[in-house]
Amino acid sequence: MRILKTISYQSRLPSSAGLAYNEEMRLFDTLTRTETEIRPIDGKTYRFYCCGPTVYGPAHIGNFRTFVLQDVFRRALETGGTATLHVRNLTDVDDKTIRDSQKAGQTLEAFTKIWTEKFHADCTALACQPPHIEPSAIEHIPQQIAMIAELIEKGHAYASDDGSVYFRISSFPNYGRLSRLDERELDLGKTQNARADADEYEKDSISDFVLWKSRRDEDGENFWESPWGQGRPGWHLECSAMIREYLGDSFDLHSGGVDLIFPHHENEIAQSQCACGGHFAAHWFHITHLLVDGGKMSKSLGNMYTLSDLEAKGFTAMEVRYVLIGAHYRKQLNFTLDSLSGAKEALAKLAKSAAKLAENMGGETALNSADFGPFQGAWESLNDDLNTPGALGGIFTGLRDASKLTGKEAAAALAGLNRILRALGITLPEISSAATDIPTEIRELAETRWAARSAKDWAASDKLRDELAAQGWVVKDGKDGYELSKI
Repeated sequence: MRILKTISYQSRLPSSAGLAYNEEMRLFDTLTRTETEIRPIDGKTYRFYCCGPTVYGPAHIGNFRTFVLQDVFRRALETGGTATLHVRNLTDVDDKTIRDSQKAGQTLEAFTKIWTEKFHADCTALACQPPHIEPSAIEHIPQQIAMIAELIEKGHAYASDDGSVYFRISSFPNYGRLSRLDERELDLGKTQNARADADEYEKDSISDFVLWKSRRDEDGENFWESPWGQGRPGWHLECSAMIREYLGDSFDLHSGGVDLIFPHHENEIAQSQCACGGHFAAHWFHITHLLVDGGKMSKSLGNMYTLSDLEAKGFTAMEVRYVLIGAHYRKQLNFTLDSLSGAKEALAKLAKSAAKLAENMGGETALNSADFGPFQGAWESLNDDLNTPGALGGIFTGLRDASKLTGKEAAAALAGLNRILRALGITLPEISSAATDIPTEIRELAETRWAARSAKDWAASDKLRDELAAQGWVVKDGKDGYELSKI
């Protein structure tokens, strides 16, 4: 029998605790299908839970699209002055972790530790802030057993002959509201003899789901004692138990990928409300899947990219993050290697524009201001249903508007740029010394040429291009600007 390790956690609230919350943000709610204001229930701290990884292998870019956008959501809240309490779990016991740890010839603890550390390293590389609390399923088995006992006592769960325990979904009239199962003519009577014993099952399977799985031969030594015999918790139960432990019976928001709406989140609602009462989550925030080269990810196609796969191809984690936030969270993102090349160019362009803005400050000191200046439009996009592509576009628009500013105005604009970049979690790359060492007269010549080109004075533009070439510089035009490089 596995020994249970008990661990305690403490909330690490950011320094913004106590500030007025950000009254600007609105976000789509999966349950009501409407955009609603994001307001902390207690008026102070926004408390939210994110379904974390199952640590049985490296997370892929589809997983990280969800985690990165959840990170942007938290950053936007904190940038606007709202304190947060972010809880994200680790699934370290389920069908897959047990199966693969035994294939690897390792204990469950040793196996999941490897993949937990890999997940944390990838999160750090992608600039995702660690959650304030990160509980694991194994460390909260006593809480899960206690919740099962409550559900049985209240008539919402029952033990089978083999010692497994199932949730009786016919006992919860609101089952199906989140996923709109009621619109698919849900007949709870059909569940009388239907049970789902696996942790994950078909999306159209309406059946009583397992809360406690009796010990099986394939589980090996991965079992715990319970009032119903030796076994382990079902996957759906862990989140409910840990949410109750750290966020209580009612909290602000629950988030995950759209694939978790049914059955996982539907089951969480049922077991939590039946055991604990309360409203559970006041808001549901789900992120849509991504495509790769226009199709689904699969191992057989070789396109289930991990961060390590992409770094081996020469791309940086920040370029990956830029692509992952480049489409709205409620729309599918088509991830391609070309999009990573585009991200590389975009980040380089942002870095050069920021360097030019810093140069235009002259001797002024960079400010630390709550004002976004020319980047107010980008901030407004971020607060409008977390419109990350709109925010990125707003940054480029703001840079065009700020390009002629000097002195204190340039310093204020740079402060606004840095603030919106922090809200998006974007760190700009270092620009080459060749870019920073462009002589002032060459820059001025290039700016004059760009102005002529923008005015469609092609003759003047061509003449100035030739002058730049004669002095050893080549200019490459883009949609929103140009790049200079030594011949």
